[in-house]
Amino acid sequence: MSEIKENSMLSIVNRMVETSRQLSFHPQGPAACKIELPSRSNCVDIMHQLRSVLFPGYFQLFEYSENRIGFHVGAMLDRIAINLQEQIRRGFCFSCNNEGDMQSCTVRAENITGRFLERIPDVMLLLCEDVQAAYEGDPAAKSPAETIFCYPGIFAITNHRVAHELYKLGVPVIPRIIGENAHNVTGIDIHPGARIGRRFFIDHGTGVVIGETTIIGDRVRIYQGVTLGAKSFPLDENGNPIKGVDRHPIIEDDVVIYAGATILGRITVGARSVIGGNVWLTRSVAPDSSISQGKEPKSSE
Repeated sequence: MSEIKENSMLSIVNRMVETSRQLSFHPQGPAACKIELPSRSNCVDIMHQLRSVLFPGYFQLFEYSENRIGFHVGAMLDRIAINLQEQIRRGFCFSCNNEGDMQSCTVRAENITGRFLERIPDVMLLLCEDVQAAYEGDPAAKSPAETIFCYPGIFAITNHRVAHELYKLGVPVIPRIIGENAHNVTGIDIHPGARIGRRFFIDHGTGVVIGETTIIGDRVRIYQGVTLGAKSFPLDENGNPIKGVDRHPIIEDDVVIYAGATILGRITVGARSVIGGNVWLTRSVAPDSSISQGKEPKSSE
């Protein structure tokens, strides 16, 4: 560093600052509402706190007795509400495109935080079923508690169920941060927009990708390396991908998808079907199908 001349360093800094001002997504734009960005680390901390109340008696609340845990869950929810409201406010400010103001973002964040907290008991019930599905679906699991502590699929679906609720409420950025935290920890990439039914189980998990408009029914089980992705992207007149188009698969109830399978496009995998390992699937298949490598499915459409 000592070999770099002071004027040379100043020149580099000035060029970088000037370049940053040319970026359309520069965070320090003219709108006062865009000064504060969401904190990735705070969002991850909030998710840790939520995990402790979604699974009371585990994680941060493990040391509290049965007759005291209600008090501590309440205290944790109060802390979560304060921190989450602030990050949601920053998320709205982040995405307001110079059209909002801090007060309106604050009011929206307060309302949405309250609505999100009302959904927590329902999310908790869904996760209880996911845990049971993991325990029943893996002969190596010694107890449901083991899946809570150890299984990457449970970690990922916990983050997803929280992120999905925020996504449905129209919260920007924060759901993606929560989803990418699970991706970073487990290698499982689930977009917050994906709709996933009850008793969902990802076994092993590494390399799983589930796209934004995917719909998954109840009692579905998938293994490592499965991709539920888009086959292609419709483009606008300028050649840019059109946002919000349904482009990912629909997986109906009781489907099993084995390791390495790739299912692309807005196709339907019928109920109770089994998709074998490393299958490449771009056509819909009827209920009760069994698809393996080299077996071309007949379209059910």
